[in-house]
Amino acid sequence: MTAQSTLPAAASGRFSIGGDLPVNRLGYGAMQLTGPGVWGDPADPDEAVRVLRRAVELGVDLIDTADSYGPFVSEMLIKKALHPYPEGLVIATKGGFTRAGPGDWRAVGRPEYLRQQCMLSLRHLGLDRIDLYQLHRIDPKVPLEDQLGELVLLQQEGLIRHIGLSEVTVAQIEQSRRLAPIVSVQNLYNLANRSAEDVLRHCEEQNLAFIPWFPMATGELAKPGGPLATAAEQHGASPAQLALAWLLRRSPVMLPIPGTSSVAHVEENIAAAEITLTDAEYQALETAV
Repeated sequence: MTAQSTLPAAASGRFSIGGDLPVNRLGYGAMQLTGPGVWGDPADPDEAVRVLRRAVELGVDLIDTADSYGPFVSEMLIKKALHPYPEGLVIATKGGFTRAGPGDWRAVGRPEYLRQQCMLSLRHLGLDRIDLYQLHRIDPKVPLEDQLGELVLLQQEGLIRHIGLSEVTVAQIEQSRRLAPIVSVQNLYNLANRSAEDVLRHCEEQNLAFIPWFPMATGELAKPGGPLATAAEQHGASPAQLALAWLLRRSPVMLPIPGTSSVAHVEENIAAAEITLTDAEYQALETAV
């Protein structure tokens, strides 16, 4: 990889996941590299490969995926596009959802299922160890100690480096940390939807990586004359770029992972790392929701 400090994604700043995985804070989420309903192959597999390669060329060194994206389609495209992986590239994946069709997601946290999915992810990604393996959802039908206990066993066996959570409450994070060393949390969070604000604050206090999914949602804020549209116009940028710039400024533990299936859009998203909001712009967006 080119010297990281000279690449656009480097302008987002650095965060060390788990204290030993330094990454540029603006990453790439690979869910959209699949068919409709996050099911099956993308309409243009060659463009998907180009998107992944371009993201890395621009300095992205955190790629987030999951076994359920496709299923497996996203992971296999990552391997096709980027393997053998450049030094320093962190690929985070997730297990804990089974798929019964387009748009159908069912949490399964049985230990034997989580182990199977981890082993399949290792194979599909072409890895000997997954740097960040996230429990995609806590399965309410399975004791949490059984779910996380299996991930701890995989970690002890050297197959997982770090363990993360997805879509959890502060109470669930605290309970989980009594059972396993948790380094990251991935919850829905964006400029227009900050319902996970308490989770973000908890992550800040504990120095856990906070990975917001659906990070570019702007809601009513992007309407003409609104605070987001106005700031975007002043910066010669898109509302989505400003929404990403706001997230990056919002917290030093924030690691946005905007996704797209288009090279033009991945370039636009990563350019958001180089946008600096003024205090007034940041506050106007902060108070607009």
